[in-house]
Amino acid sequence: MRGAPDPQKLYQQVARSIAASIAEGRYAPGDRLPSERGLADSFGVSRPTVRDAMIALEFQGLVEARQGSGVYVIARGKSEDDAAEPEISALELTEARRLFEGEACALAAAAVSDEQVAALERMARDMASLAATEEGERLEHDFHLSVAHATRNAAIVAAVEEIWTLRRQFPDCAGQLRRVRLAAPEVFAEDHRSIVAALRDRDPKEARRVIHEHLNRTVEALLAMAERDALERTRLEMAERRDELLRRTAI
Repeated sequence: MRGAPDPQKLYQQVARSIAASIAEGRYAPGDRLPSERGLADSFGVSRPTVRDAMIALEFQGLVEARQGSGVYVIARGKSEDDAAEPEISALELTEARRLFEGEACALAAAAVSDEQVAALERMARDMASLAATEEGERLEHDFHLSVAHATRNAAIVAAVEEIWTLRRQFPDCAGQLRRVRLAAPEVFAEDHRSIVAALRDRDPKEARRVIHEHLNRTVEALLAMAERDALERTRLEMAERRDELLRRTAI
């Protein structure tokens, strides 16, 4: 017997369905998508679920939200006939970030300018108030790309940018990392302040250590979240089985 649908997966189903419609040409670049309420009614889901689906599509570069106007298609996605890309998990992406960004942060500590430190300090301050908002996603990207630029190595910048592009391309990955950030915004902001402090001190070893600590904490949060989700799915499945048994015994 199948368990009840996992609410955390509903937005992904909606996002994939809309992405397929975009790929098939039902929605062309420049078209406005139906309203949030209209999509919620069409898919039989809540408006927050539709909102999360729009965020996932925006991460993939397929749509953009225009304030006061709606959500518009900006690119044509891949159709099912296109070669499928392997799904990249949030854990895999974080492991790659630890490998590349740890060394990038160490190198940046040896090469960063006073102006770059000041810019990173401003971003870290903004994170303290915006970490729990959607703007926190953009700030996090800008912060880590700025660290990469501080290395003065174009290849490192390109590698870090590619990792963040992958994050936007995979809704599951982006959604899980978003949940981690929103679950502990204070820790998220403090981690980035620690990174800035190490860069300000021009301490490569400390810079590597603090970003590794930040990403290790992300891995731990992802594993804990996966465990909670698995327990919740089991609880829902057992509740459905119990209800089914009660219905059968009442006959």
